[in-house]
Amino acid sequence: MSVMVNVPLYPDDVDVLAGALFAWCAERSIKLQSQEGLSAANVAIDLYNAGYQTQDQLLGALHNYDLH
Repeated sequence: MSVMVNVPLYPDDVDVLAGALFAWCAERSIKLQSQEGLSAANVAIDLYNAGYQTQDQLLGALHNYDLH
């Protein structure tokens, strides 16, 4: 059984996450506060915690992730 550990996010972390997420949503004309936007935000946080820690890495991983 795996245990998720909540690691604190610092302002620079939030900037990376927000930048990638805003870019991903803008490319798809998706509102961030839509269900798909919120799902993408959750995925982005998971990907960030998995090691995609630059905006380019995170955006590339979001492109490769099937959100449907």
